Amino acid sequence: MYLTLMVKLLPDAEQRKTLIDTMHRFNKACDFASVIAFRDSVFSKVALQQIVYCDIRREFGLPAQLAIRAISRVVESYRADDTHLHHFREDSAVVYDQRILSFKGIDRVSMNTCSGRIKVPVIMGDYQKQRFERVKGQADLVRKGDDFYLAVVVDVPEAPQYTHTEVIGVDMGIENVATASTGVNHTGAKVKEVRRKHGELRKNLQSAGTRSAHRHLVKLSGRESRFMRDVNHVISKQLVADAKGTSSAIAVEELNGIRKRTTVRKAQRRDHSSWAFGQLRQFIEYKAALAGVPFLAVDPRNTSRECPVCHHIDKKNRPTRDNFRCVSCGLAGPADYIASLNIRSRAAVNQPIERDVILDHLVPPCSSLLS
Repeated sequence: MYLTLMVKLLPDAEQRKTLIDTMHRFNKACDFASVIAFRDSVFSKVALQQIVYCDIRREFGLPAQLAIRAISRVVESYRADDTHLHHFREDSAVVYDQRILSFKGIDRVSMNTCSGRIKVPVIMGDYQKQRFERVKGQADLVRKGDDFYLAVVVDVPEAPQYTHTEVIGVDMGIENVATASTGVNHTGAKVKEVRRKHGELRKNLQSAGTRSAHRHLVKLSGRESRFMRDVNHVISKQLVADAKGTSSAIAVEELNGIRKRTTVRKAQRRDHSSWAFGQLRQFIEYKAALAGVPFLAVDPRNTSRECPVCHHIDKKNRPTRDNFRCVSCGLAGPADYIASLNIRSRAAVNQPIERDVILDHLVPPCSSLLS
Protein backbone atom coordinates (compact mmCIF):
# COMPACT_ATOMS: atom_id res chain seq x y z
CA MET A 1 0.00 0.00 0.00
CA TYR A 2 1.23 3.45 -0.92
CA LEU A 3 0.95 6.15 1.76
CA THR A 4 1.98 9.80 1.74
CA LEU A 5 4.19 11.21 4.47
CA MET A 6 4.45 14.95 5.04
CA VAL A 7 8.06 15.92 5.79
CA LYS A 8 8.67 19.51 6.85
CA LEU A 9 11.53 21.45 5.26
CA LEU A 10 13.56 24.00 7.22
CA PRO A 11 15.09 26.25 4.52
CA ASP A 12 17.07 29.36 5.35
CA ALA A 13 16.07 32.73 3.86
CA GLU A 14 18.06 32.25 0.66
CA GLN A 15 16.82 28.71 0.14
CA ARG A 16 13.23 29.86 0.71
CA LYS A 17 13.56 32.39 -2.10
CA THR A 18 14.99 29.70 -4.34
CA LEU A 19 12.15 27.28 -3.61
CA ILE A 20 9.51 29.96 -4.23
CA ASP A 21 11.17 30.97 -7.51
CA THR A 22 11.36 27.34 -8.66
CA MET A 23 7.74 26.72 -7.71
CA HIS A 24 6.53 29.77 -9.65
CA ARG A 25 8.57 28.92 -12.73
CA PHE A 26 7.47 25.28 -12.66
CA ASN A 27 3.78 26.18 -12.57
CA LYS A 28 4.12 28.87 -15.23
CA ALA A 29 5.71 26.20 -17.42
CA CYS A 30 2.78 23.88 -16.65
CA ASP A 31 0.35 26.63 -17.68
CA PHE A 32 2.29 27.22 -20.89
CA ALA A 33 2.27 23.52 -21.80
CA SER A 34 -1.38 23.18 -20.77
CA VAL A 35 -2.53 25.84 -23.25
CA ILE A 36 -0.74 24.12 -26.13
CA ALA A 37 -1.91 20.66 -25.09
CA PHE A 38 -5.56 21.72 -24.92
CA ARG A 39 -5.44 23.91 -28.04
CA ASP A 40 -3.92 21.19 -30.21
CA SER A 41 -5.46 18.21 -28.34
CA VAL A 42 -1.98 16.80 -27.66
CA PHE A 43 -2.32 14.64 -24.55
CA SER A 44 0.56 12.22 -25.16
CA LYS A 45 3.67 12.85 -23.07
CA VAL A 46 6.07 12.04 -25.90
CA ALA A 47 4.22 14.21 -28.43
CA LEU A 48 3.79 17.17 -26.07
CA GLN A 49 7.42 16.98 -24.95
CA GLN A 50 8.60 17.25 -28.55
CA ILE A 51 6.56 20.43 -28.98
CA VAL A 52 7.18 22.37 -25.74
CA TYR A 53 10.38 21.04 -24.13
CA CYS A 54 12.83 23.48 -25.74
CA ASP A 55 10.51 26.46 -25.20
CA ILE A 56 10.09 25.59 -21.52
CA ARG A 57 13.83 25.31 -21.01
CA ARG A 58 14.40 28.64 -22.75
CA GLU A 59 11.45 30.69 -21.46
CA PHE A 60 11.27 29.52 -17.85
CA GLY A 61 14.84 28.42 -17.12
CA LEU A 62 13.84 25.04 -15.71
CA PRO A 63 16.47 22.29 -15.41
CA ALA A 64 15.96 19.42 -17.86
CA GLN A 65 14.32 16.95 -15.48
CA LEU A 66 12.04 19.57 -13.90
CA ALA A 67 10.90 20.55 -17.41
CA ILE A 68 10.05 16.91 -18.10
CA ARG A 69 8.21 16.65 -14.76
CA ALA A 70 6.17 19.76 -15.67
CA ILE A 71 5.14 18.23 -18.99
CA SER A 72 4.25 14.94 -17.29
CA ARG A 73 2.10 16.76 -14.76
CA VAL A 74 0.13 18.47 -17.51
CA VAL A 75 -0.42 15.18 -19.33
CA GLU A 76 -1.56 13.45 -16.13
CA SER A 77 -4.07 16.22 -15.44
CA TYR A 78 -5.61 15.87 -18.91
CA ARG A 79 -5.65 12.12 -18.58
CA ALA A 80 -8.18 12.61 -15.80
CA ASP A 81 -10.24 15.24 -17.66
CA ASP A 82 -9.59 16.68 -21.11
CA THR A 83 -12.88 18.57 -21.53
CA HIS A 84 -11.60 21.99 -20.47
CA LEU A 85 -8.39 24.01 -20.21
CA HIS A 86 -6.41 23.37 -17.02
CA HIS A 87 -4.73 26.22 -15.15
CA PHE A 88 -2.02 25.81 -12.50
CA ARG A 89 -1.72 28.17 -9.54
CA GLU A 90 1.76 29.62 -9.05
CA ASP A 91 1.99 27.95 -5.62
CA SER A 92 0.82 24.52 -6.78
CA ALA A 93 3.00 21.54 -5.93
CA VAL A 94 6.25 20.84 -7.76
CA VAL A 95 6.76 17.20 -8.72
CA TYR A 96 10.17 15.68 -7.96
CA ASP A 97 11.47 12.24 -8.82
CA GLN A 98 14.53 10.29 -7.64
CA ARG A 99 16.75 11.90 -10.25
CA ILE A 100 16.32 15.39 -8.84
CA LEU A 101 15.66 14.70 -5.17
CA SER A 102 17.46 12.47 -2.72
CA PHE A 103 17.53 12.22 1.06
CA LYS A 104 20.87 12.54 2.82
CA GLY A 105 19.95 10.60 5.93
CA ILE A 106 16.87 11.57 7.89
CA ASP A 107 17.79 15.21 8.49
CA ARG A 108 18.64 16.63 5.07
CA VAL A 109 17.41 16.46 1.48
CA SER A 110 19.18 17.37 -1.73
CA MET A 111 16.87 18.81 -4.39
CA ASN A 112 17.28 20.43 -7.79
CA THR A 113 16.07 24.00 -8.30
CA CYS A 114 16.33 26.70 -10.95
CA SER A 115 19.46 27.88 -9.11
CA GLY A 116 21.10 24.47 -8.94
CA ARG A 117 21.17 21.80 -6.23
CA ILE A 118 20.49 22.83 -2.66
CA LYS A 119 20.61 20.80 0.55
CA VAL A 120 17.73 21.65 2.88
CA PRO A 121 17.34 20.49 6.50
CA VAL A 122 14.19 18.48 7.23
CA ILE A 123 12.36 17.51 10.38
CA MET A 124 10.52 14.21 10.87
CA GLY A 125 8.31 12.89 13.62
CA ASP A 126 8.48 9.33 14.93
CA TYR A 127 5.71 8.24 12.53
CA GLN A 128 7.71 9.44 9.49
CA LYS A 129 10.98 8.01 10.78
CA GLN A 130 9.47 4.53 11.17
CA ARG A 131 8.48 4.49 7.48
CA PHE A 132 11.34 6.52 6.02
CA GLU A 133 13.24 3.50 4.68
CA ARG A 134 10.28 2.64 2.44
CA VAL A 135 10.38 5.87 0.41
CA LYS A 136 9.40 5.05 -3.17
CA GLY A 137 8.88 7.06 -6.33
CA GLN A 138 8.12 10.75 -6.54
CA ALA A 139 7.74 13.46 -3.92
CA ASP A 140 5.80 16.70 -4.21
CA LEU A 141 7.10 20.01 -2.93
CA VAL A 142 4.12 21.68 -1.21
CA ARG A 143 3.82 25.18 0.22
CA LYS A 144 1.42 25.85 3.10
CA GLY A 145 1.54 29.48 4.11
CA ASP A 146 5.16 30.23 5.00
CA ASP A 147 6.10 26.56 5.41
CA PHE A 148 7.36 24.04 2.87
CA TYR A 149 6.73 20.30 2.97
CA LEU A 150 7.65 17.26 0.93
CA ALA A 151 4.75 14.90 0.33
CA VAL A 152 6.74 11.67 0.09
CA VAL A 153 5.28 8.42 -1.20
CA VAL A 154 6.19 5.32 0.84
CA ASP A 155 5.39 1.68 0.17
CA VAL A 156 4.06 0.08 3.37
CA PRO A 157 3.23 -3.65 3.33
CA GLU A 158 -0.33 -4.64 4.19
CA ALA A 159 -0.85 -7.21 6.93
CA PRO A 160 -2.55 -10.46 5.83
CA GLN A 161 -6.26 -10.40 6.59
CA TYR A 162 -7.45 -12.74 9.31
CA THR A 163 -10.65 -14.79 9.13
CA HIS A 164 -13.31 -12.85 10.99
CA THR A 165 -16.22 -14.30 12.92
CA GLU A 166 -17.79 -10.96 13.82
CA VAL A 167 -18.60 -7.68 12.09
CA ILE A 168 -18.59 -4.20 13.60
CA GLY A 169 -21.05 -1.96 11.77
CA VAL A 170 -20.20 1.75 11.71
CA ASP A 171 -22.78 4.44 10.98
CA MET A 172 -21.26 7.79 10.00
CA GLY A 173 -23.15 11.04 10.42
CA ILE A 174 -23.10 14.70 11.37
CA GLU A 175 -24.64 14.71 14.84
CA ASN A 176 -22.61 11.61 15.73
CA VAL A 177 -19.42 11.32 13.68
CA ALA A 178 -19.36 7.53 14.06
CA THR A 179 -21.57 5.07 15.93
CA ALA A 180 -20.44 1.44 16.17
CA SER A 181 -22.61 -1.61 16.64
CA THR A 182 -20.53 -2.37 19.74
CA GLY A 183 -22.29 0.58 21.41
CA VAL A 184 -19.33 2.98 21.13
CA ASN A 185 -20.49 6.42 20.01
CA HIS A 186 -18.24 9.25 18.81
CA THR A 187 -20.37 12.36 19.20
CA GLY A 188 -20.09 15.29 16.84
CA ALA A 189 -20.89 17.91 19.50
CA LYS A 190 -17.30 19.14 19.81
CA VAL A 191 -16.89 19.21 16.02
CA LYS A 192 -20.04 21.30 15.61
CA GLU A 193 -18.92 23.71 18.32
CA VAL A 194 -15.51 24.20 16.68
CA ARG A 195 -17.17 24.79 13.30
CA ARG A 196 -19.59 27.29 14.85
CA LYS A 197 -16.80 29.27 16.54
CA HIS A 198 -14.64 29.33 13.41
CA GLY A 199 -17.62 30.34 11.26
CA GLU A 200 -18.54 33.26 13.54
CA LEU A 201 -14.92 34.38 13.81
CA ARG A 202 -14.44 34.31 10.03
CA LYS A 203 -17.68 36.26 9.53
CA ASN A 204 -16.60 38.97 11.99
CA LEU A 205 -13.11 39.26 10.52
CA GLN A 206 -14.42 39.45 6.95
CA SER A 207 -16.86 42.19 7.91
CA ALA A 208 -14.06 44.15 9.62
CA GLY A 209 -11.95 44.23 6.45
CA THR A 210 -8.81 45.58 8.15
CA ARG A 211 -5.24 44.48 7.52
CA SER A 212 -5.00 42.85 10.92
CA ALA A 213 -8.30 41.04 10.27
CA HIS A 214 -6.92 39.76 6.96
CA ARG A 215 -3.74 38.55 8.69
CA HIS A 216 -5.91 36.77 11.27
CA LEU A 217 -7.95 35.12 8.49
CA VAL A 218 -4.76 33.85 6.87
CA LYS A 219 -3.64 32.45 10.22
CA LEU A 220 -6.98 30.68 10.66
CA SER A 221 -6.84 29.15 7.19
CA GLY A 222 -6.90 25.37 7.38
CA ARG A 223 -7.23 25.21 11.18
CA GLU A 224 -10.72 23.70 11.06
CA SER A 225 -9.77 21.09 8.46
CA ARG A 226 -6.70 20.12 10.51
CA PHE A 227 -8.91 19.70 13.57
CA MET A 228 -11.37 17.51 11.64
CA ARG A 229 -8.52 15.47 10.20
CA ASP A 230 -7.18 14.81 13.70
CA VAL A 231 -10.66 13.80 14.91
CA ASN A 232 -11.03 11.35 12.02
CA HIS A 233 -7.58 9.88 12.69
CA VAL A 234 -8.43 9.29 16.35
CA ILE A 235 -11.82 7.73 15.60
CA SER A 236 -10.55 5.48 12.80
CA LYS A 237 -7.61 4.31 14.92
CA GLN A 238 -9.92 3.29 17.77
CA LEU A 239 -12.39 1.52 15.46
CA VAL A 240 -9.63 -0.51 13.83
CA ALA A 241 -8.09 -1.36 17.21
CA ASP A 242 -11.48 -2.51 18.53
CA ALA A 243 -12.04 -4.66 15.43
CA LYS A 244 -8.60 -6.24 15.58
CA GLY A 245 -8.92 -6.92 19.30
CA THR A 246 -12.09 -8.96 18.69
CA SER A 247 -11.05 -10.51 15.33
CA SER A 248 -13.89 -8.60 13.66
CA ALA A 249 -14.38 -7.03 10.27
CA ILE A 250 -15.42 -3.38 9.89
CA ALA A 251 -18.46 -2.51 7.77
CA VAL A 252 -19.45 0.98 6.62
CA GLU A 253 -22.00 2.43 4.24
CA GLU A 254 -21.04 3.15 0.63
CA LEU A 255 -21.75 6.90 0.76
CA ASN A 256 -20.43 8.06 -2.63
CA GLY A 257 -22.65 10.86 -3.91
CA ILE A 258 -24.49 11.22 -0.58
CA ARG A 259 -24.46 15.05 -0.73
CA LYS A 260 -26.30 15.00 -4.06
CA ARG A 261 -28.86 12.49 -2.81
CA THR A 262 -29.72 14.25 0.45
CA THR A 263 -31.19 17.63 1.33
CA VAL A 264 -30.99 19.55 4.60
CA ARG A 265 -32.48 22.69 6.11
CA LYS A 266 -30.72 26.01 5.51
CA ALA A 267 -29.34 26.06 9.06
CA GLN A 268 -27.66 22.69 8.46
CA ARG A 269 -26.08 23.43 5.08
CA ARG A 270 -22.65 24.32 6.43
CA ASP A 271 -22.42 21.18 8.57
CA HIS A 272 -23.60 19.12 5.62
CA SER A 273 -21.07 20.62 3.17
CA SER A 274 -18.16 20.23 5.63
CA TRP A 275 -19.07 16.66 6.64
CA ALA A 276 -15.78 14.77 6.23
CA PHE A 277 -17.30 11.29 5.88
CA GLY A 278 -15.14 10.47 2.86
CA GLN A 279 -11.97 11.21 4.79
CA LEU A 280 -13.12 9.13 7.76
CA ARG A 281 -13.94 6.19 5.52
CA GLN A 282 -10.55 6.50 3.79
CA PHE A 283 -8.75 6.53 7.15
CA ILE A 284 -10.67 3.48 8.38
CA GLU A 285 -9.99 1.60 5.15
CA TYR A 286 -6.24 2.19 4.99
CA LYS A 287 -5.69 1.64 8.73
CA ALA A 288 -7.69 -1.59 8.47
CA ALA A 289 -5.52 -2.76 5.56
CA LEU A 290 -2.32 -2.06 7.50
CA ALA A 291 -3.67 -4.00 10.50
CA GLY A 292 -5.09 -6.91 8.47
CA VAL A 293 -8.67 -6.07 9.45
CA PRO A 294 -11.26 -7.01 6.78
CA PHE A 295 -13.08 -3.94 5.45
CA LEU A 296 -16.59 -4.18 3.96
CA ALA A 297 -18.87 -1.61 2.29
CA VAL A 298 -22.65 -2.10 2.15
CA ASP A 299 -25.65 -0.53 0.42
CA PRO A 300 -26.78 2.48 2.54
CA ARG A 301 -30.42 2.44 1.46
CA ASN A 302 -32.87 2.39 4.37
CA THR A 303 -30.28 1.56 7.03
CA SER A 304 -31.87 4.23 9.23
CA ARG A 305 -35.45 3.10 8.53
CA GLU A 306 -35.21 -0.69 8.74
CA CYS A 307 -35.89 -2.61 11.94
CA PRO A 308 -32.97 -4.96 12.67
CA VAL A 309 -35.32 -7.49 14.30
CA CYS A 310 -38.40 -7.78 12.05
CA HIS A 311 -36.83 -5.95 9.04
CA HIS A 312 -39.89 -3.75 8.55
CA ILE A 313 -38.99 -0.61 6.57
CA ASP A 314 -40.98 2.57 7.07
CA LYS A 315 -40.27 6.30 7.32
CA LYS A 316 -42.39 6.32 10.45
CA ASN A 317 -39.85 4.00 12.13
CA ARG A 318 -37.75 7.11 12.71
CA PRO A 319 -40.05 9.76 14.22
CA THR A 320 -37.10 12.04 15.05
CA ARG A 321 -33.47 12.30 13.98
CA ASP A 322 -32.20 10.73 17.20
CA ASN A 323 -34.86 8.11 17.89
CA PHE A 324 -36.00 4.87 16.27
CA ARG A 325 -39.21 2.99 17.06
CA CYS A 326 -40.44 0.20 14.81
CA VAL A 327 -44.14 0.62 14.01
CA SER A 328 -44.40 -3.14 13.48
CA CYS A 329 -42.67 -4.83 16.43
CA GLY A 330 -42.06 -1.90 18.77
CA LEU A 331 -38.24 -2.15 18.89
CA ALA A 332 -36.85 1.22 19.99
CA GLY A 333 -33.46 2.76 20.54
CA PRO A 334 -30.99 5.41 19.36
CA ALA A 335 -31.39 5.83 15.60
CA ASP A 336 -27.66 5.84 14.78
CA TYR A 337 -27.10 2.68 16.82
CA ILE A 338 -29.97 0.94 15.03
CA ALA A 339 -28.42 1.96 11.70
CA SER A 340 -25.06 0.47 12.76
CA LEU A 341 -26.84 -2.83 13.53
CA ASN A 342 -28.39 -2.84 10.04
CA ILE A 343 -24.99 -2.15 8.48
CA ARG A 344 -23.54 -5.00 10.50
CA SER A 345 -26.37 -7.33 9.44
CA ARG A 346 -26.01 -6.53 5.74
CA ALA A 347 -22.27 -7.08 5.84
CA ALA A 348 -22.84 -10.45 7.55
CA VAL A 349 -25.36 -11.54 4.92
CA ASN A 350 -22.82 -10.70 2.22
CA GLN A 351 -20.39 -13.17 3.85
CA PRO A 352 -22.15 -16.52 3.25
CA ILE A 353 -19.48 -18.75 4.76
CA GLU A 354 -19.52 -16.94 8.08
CA ARG A 355 -23.10 -15.68 8.06
CA ASP A 356 -24.52 -18.24 10.48
CA VAL A 357 -21.76 -17.57 12.97
CA ILE A 358 -22.13 -13.81 12.75
CA LEU A 359 -25.93 -13.61 12.76
CA ASP A 360 -26.09 -15.34 16.14
CA HIS A 361 -24.67 -12.13 17.65
CA LEU A 362 -26.26 -9.47 15.48
CA VAL A 363 -28.92 -7.94 17.70
CA PRO A 364 -28.75 -7.49 21.47
CA PRO A 365 -31.83 -8.47 23.51
CA CYS A 366 -34.79 -6.33 22.52
CA SER A 367 -35.35 -5.34 26.14
CA SER A 368 -32.07 -3.44 26.11
CA LEU A 369 -33.29 -1.24 23.27
CA LEU A 370 -36.91 -0.67 24.20
CA SER A 371 -37.61 2.72 25.68
